[in-house]
Amino acid sequence: MHYSYLFKRNAVDLYRQGLWPDTPDGISTKNFRNTIRGWARIEESCGPDALRHKSQNKEWTPEERYTLVARVLAGESLKSVAYSIGVTYSQLQQWVRKYKIYGYNGLIPKQKGRKPKDSDMKKIGTRKPPKPNESEYEELIRLRAENAYIKAEIEVIKKEIALREEKEAARLKAKNQQSLKNSEKTDSN
Repeated sequence: MHYSYLFKRNAVDLYRQGLWPDTPDGISTKNFRNTIRGWARIEESCGPDALRHKSQNKEWTPEERYTLVARVLAGESLKSVAYSIGVTYSQLQQWVRKYKIYGYNGLIPKQKGRKPKDSDMKKIGTRKPPKPNESEYEELIRLRAENAYIKAEIEVIKKEIALREEKEAARLKAKNQQSLKNSEKTDSN
């Protein structure tokens, strides 16, 4: 539900006086009061104009997104960082999640909309990840080599386990055959 700027200001003023405005229909009182607390925190950190509806969403650069994500990863709470900068809690949470999964490239905004059907219709300037610098490239090579080594180790371990299982199966088979022979000998007497 969208609330007007005046409604938000009045609600925050009442909150600061220790009073609560009437809860609108269809919303739980708990959620509504949490929303008002959030408005108060936004107003404290960013000023009263932060409660106004923006005519257009701000485009955040990957560097700006990274600084916010770094603050969260350094130990600040998601809500405090979001309220201090004027971003919604869920938006910041999404940036942190993308950073954890994709790294810095997850913070680069993607082209919006449906992909064109014809390849001739591709737009100029489609998003490409930035080229890694030398240290990142060296680390990438090192990690790929380490990954290949670990995969080879895993294959060796798998083969060892298969050989052990094969030997154990052969031993059990021989033991069963031996016990069958022994039981046949005792039956013939």
